[in-house]
Amino acid sequence: MQQRSETLRLVLGAVFIALVALATMVIQIPIPQAGGYLNIGDTMIFVAALLLGPVGGAVAGGIGSALADFLNPIYAYWAPWTLVVKGIEGLLVGSLGYGVYQKYGRVTPRVYLSMGVGALWMVVGYYFASSILYGFSVALVHVPMNLLQGVVSVVLAGLVLGFLRHVRS
Repeated sequence: MQQRSETLRLVLGAVFIALVALATMVIQIPIPQAGGYLNIGDTMIFVAALLLGPVGGAVAGGIGSALADFLNPIYAYWAPWTLVVKGIEGLLVGSLGYGVYQKYGRVTPRVYLSMGVGALWMVVGYYFASSILYGFSVALVHVPMNLLQGVVSVVLAGLVLGFLRHVRS
């Protein structure tokens, strides 16, 4: 029985890697002044972290998001940065929210807080990466867009998890 459980976790991890990549690649809102785009990949990172835990969230977030960057020639150079930033984002959300979500089976204020911490890390992580790549003044332009992406993803993840709760029941 243990092997079946491990196989299921492995399959779900692979599915979430694909979902994170797809959510990042398919729904993109270009932000020309920031030289990037808004996406909902973080939504799937949050869902993965809360369903699979810190390691699952880190793997799905890091690999799925980096894969999306790598497959887009315009943003391929971001893949290593994204691997680290989004991997830590999934790790944080899973570490802070997985146990609570598993215990109560619903999105509680603590679960929202864990997603908020993950989103805030994403903003800070990309600020540092952008600062290294483009300089501090250009990196500041990315902050409001990344904040918006984080907030939207927290809300959407709450809706997705609420829907999943009703499906499970």
